[in-house]
Amino acid sequence: MDIQNQQSVNGAYRVDITKGQRIGRVSSEWWTRPDDEKYLSLSDLYADVKARADRATTRTVESREIRVEATRDDAERLELIVPGREQPVSATHWSFGQLCSLVGAPSTYMRQLPAPLAGINLQYGLSNHRAELVKTLEAEDGNVELRAVTGPDYGRIWDHELVAAVQKIAGNGNGDTRWKVPGVLNWADMTYNPFVDVSKETTTLYASDRDVFLFLVDDTNPIEAGCLADGSPDLYFRGFYAWNSEVGSKTLGIASFYLRAVCQNRNLWGTENFEQITIRHSKFAGNRFAQEAAPALTSFANSSPKAFLAGIQSARELIVARTDEDRDSFLRKRGFSKGETAKIVETVLNEEGRKPESIFDFVQGITALARNKAHQDARLELEGRAKKLMEAAI
Repeated sequence: MDIQNQQSVNGAYRVDITKGQRIGRVSSEWWTRPDDEKYLSLSDLYADVKARADRATTRTVESREIRVEATRDDAERLELIVPGREQPVSATHWSFGQLCSLVGAPSTYMRQLPAPLAGINLQYGLSNHRAELVKTLEAEDGNVELRAVTGPDYGRIWDHELVAAVQKIAGNGNGDTRWKVPGVLNWADMTYNPFVDVSKETTTLYASDRDVFLFLVDDTNPIEAGCLADGSPDLYFRGFYAWNSEVGSKTLGIASFYLRAVCQNRNLWGTENFEQITIRHSKFAGNRFAQEAAPALTSFANSSPKAFLAGIQSARELIVARTDEDRDSFLRKRGFSKGETAKIVETVLNEEGRKPESIFDFVQGITALARNKAHQDARLELEGRAKKLMEAAI
């Protein structure tokens, strides 16, 4: 790796989070995960998701051959008899919803019915299911559980396959390689400390019965990309998050970016150069993961920041406005209203001590405006325009 403009650190360093975007995806995961879905290392995470895959059985069956039974001992419980297995199978909350969706029944309503009545409706739907074939994912751990029901062409990528791909570049995820669980931003002095113990409160490694999510950074090797208004270095570091669901609740995806800080609530601050790929669990999803996603992850982990730095330098040097008339014309031609134009110019003036002149100045002003938008659609639309402007300068 080309480490020019990179430096290893042994303590906290100052950052400026007024630049770039704030991304809340990791924070959303952090807020909603109970402790039993949080892991302190990639090895522990891998062991759990690999073990459940080892206990799993998949099969393709005719939907009309599935039998739905309501037990007399428990009027609230439904069991399924799946072809090829004598032991009854219990549907999870997720797989029951998938079954309902496959046969066109509203799952919320079906859950409100007594089990015998819900069973009659579900049995009718399965017996008359026009697609005929379904693929089941069953897990045996004492009892047999139906974890997923999908179409016959569902291309499953196992959660442990994604975790294993991440382990190749990140080891245990807690500092044995460059890639690790992130540190924490200190709001009092605006310094970022990458050296924070991994705990249930700080970890960004998650898995539930229906998905896996991982976020790691290279924050002990920040990259200097120019200077702040006071002359101190503008420091970034690399990060990525990845997600998957082997039961079909979401696609597989990997997002990579540069960022300046992560706060205690796991919001990403000062994010730049955000890129994302997703893979639907279609028939050839496994091949696409092997050919696209896993290599892309390795490539980003081993890549030089040279292209990123060159892009920022180019945007800094590309002067597009020297007068107020130039600034107004530049932004208005790109669809910004008179009010938005004034706010963008004012933001740059307040943060940099001068009015915007370069592409980089305008991009920072636009992203700052986006952060103040209450509605996500409006914020994403502005961030997209800023990204296009930045790309045009490279």
